[in-house]
Amino acid sequence: METITLFGTQPYDEHFFKKINEERKFGYTFKFFKENLTQHTAALADGTHIVCVFVNDIVSANVVDTLHKHGVRLLALRCAGFNNVDLEAAKGKIKVVRVPAYSPYAVAEYTLGLMLALNRKIHRAVNRTHEGNFSLNGLLGFDMHQKTIGIVGTGKIAKVLINLLGGFGVNILAYDVFPDKAFAQEHHVQYTTLDHLLSESDIISLHCPLTPETHHIINAKTLQKMKPGVMLINTGRGQLIDTRALINSLKKHHVGSIALDVYENEGKYFYQDHSDQCIKDDLLARLLSFNNVIVTSHQAFFTQEALINIATTTLENIQAFLTHQPLVNEVKL
Repeated sequence: METITLFGTQPYDEHFFKKINEERKFGYTFKFFKENLTQHTAALADGTHIVCVFVNDIVSANVVDTLHKHGVRLLALRCAGFNNVDLEAAKGKIKVVRVPAYSPYAVAEYTLGLMLALNRKIHRAVNRTHEGNFSLNGLLGFDMHQKTIGIVGTGKIAKVLINLLGGFGVNILAYDVFPDKAFAQEHHVQYTTLDHLLSESDIISLHCPLTPETHHIINAKTLQKMKPGVMLINTGRGQLIDTRALINSLKKHHVGSIALDVYENEGKYFYQDHSDQCIKDDLLARLLSFNNVIVTSHQAFFTQEALINIATTTLENIQAFLTHQPLVNEVKL
């Protein structure tokens, strides 16, 4: 019976992995660790051939070497992104597989929810009424109708979001290095340059993958190109945004509002309860101080359907590896 070591786990991970393992009769046993995978925790995988990690587990070259020395042969990512894995170091030592898509609907619907909450200041209104303040001053929003929405990256999630936005009567600009022109024509989307999108959009939503080219795609220069009062949404990857530059733009009242479900230094805080501690990350603490900023803890994916799909695909990837079947979700250089 094969044992799988899972790092960075929460109670819901245990629930759904055990549920799918039993329902699909995979027959695996699990070692669940709440701790993230790091150089200091990698030895916990000793005695197992398969390690399963999530977005905030750092699989550096040193971690790869340690896992390899302890007999690990497969790294199963229970997420789509793989920027936290040193693939060069893993080559020839450990196979890497991922879950390429678990629920584009979950992330797209959450993105739309953030847009509406931020625009209509629902987060502030709820806090006010809990304190007995029923004033509307400072809660003014705008009609989405006929506004221009800029979508950076048009993969599966973005396409679901574009479908949802179709009912609002908005104009949609898109930027992608690999444009889907057929989709654009069918859904009345205009592909354009990044500069044009930044300068013309009332709302900008980020959905591109994190690559060396997109790292800090939102920076001091690109922020300056945006409309004064622009709304910015990021449910993609935290490192798409230079947080320091974003804070400076917020302080100057150039960016009107922002919703972040991801943050470039989220690993030390997200998915954990720090409510009885002081936030020592000065940038994160500053973001949380703005009343026109919503920060959530990388939860856009967090639906029952997504967690079922994550567990199912991950365990299928592992089964394919153990039975010497083609690894359809393998990550290669």
